[in-house]
Amino acid sequence: MLAGIVVSTLALMSFGAPDSFPLWKGDAPGALGKEAKDIPTLTVYRPEHPNGTAVVVCPGGGYYGLTSYEGNDYAVWLNRYGITAFVLKYRLGSNGYRHPVMLWDAQRAIRTVRSRSSEWGVDSGRIGIIGSSAGGHLAATAATHFDSGNAQSEDLIDRASSRPDFAILCYAVITMGEFTHAGSRENLLGKTPDPKLVDLLSNEKQVTKDCPPCFVWHTVEDAAVPVENSIDFARALRKAGVPFELHLYEKGGHGMGLAGAPDSEHLHPWTMELLRWLREHNWATK
Repeated sequence: MLAGIVVSTLALMSFGAPDSFPLWKGDAPGALGKEAKDIPTLTVYRPEHPNGTAVVVCPGGGYYGLTSYEGNDYAVWLNRYGITAFVLKYRLGSNGYRHPVMLWDAQRAIRTVRSRSSEWGVDSGRIGIIGSSAGGHLAATAATHFDSGNAQSEDLIDRASSRPDFAILCYAVITMGEFTHAGSRENLLGKTPDPKLVDLLSNEKQVTKDCPPCFVWHTVEDAAVPVENSIDFARALRKAGVPFELHLYEKGGHGMGLAGAPDSEHLHPWTMELLRWLREHNWATK
């Protein structure tokens, strides 16, 4: 696993060079230092023909590292369909960070895109989030733990809502309970977390009717993050009346990403199912 997001030559497929910037001016809340590992950033991938939709991308990596194929590759693929992508470099347990720092970074990313939406040609009501594995846990946490912003804040970004308008969860860690991924849980919560914190970050227990629509997929053969994570989350969405799609694939292990280069016409079927879903909601170019 990588300590940071590596921008590959595939990034050049986006419209212009990707642009990275820190989420906060000065030290980020809870910063443990001033090195690159202590500075959460967003990298913007702009499509040639933006359609007004934006997606914050949370790479996986067990809250230990960040995988480029679940970060910049997703961004380049989303650009193909008019979606402006923002790859989040969030702080990690391997560098001494614990909850709620990762959630702060994800919420700040959504607020940033929403408050600066006109700058990137984005509709402030069409901002989604996608995450894989532990990045999927972060995306699911953002989709279940959000607020409308602080209208009294001097920081204009903090005035914006942190609620994503939709969430895409790829073989996501959802629970911190029985079916969790042990490494992700330890990196997020430490070796002996408070049981109340375990419940709080078990996102299948945090779904309400106000959560955004979700696209969820998993493979039954996943030996790292059991498929029950996605099944239990979908059951909670169903109970709360939240629109969702759940796709389960018999074959395939953990961490496949797109299962090919983002310019390929032969990617994993989940990509085409997602594209159909996005188009049905007018979030992707037809």
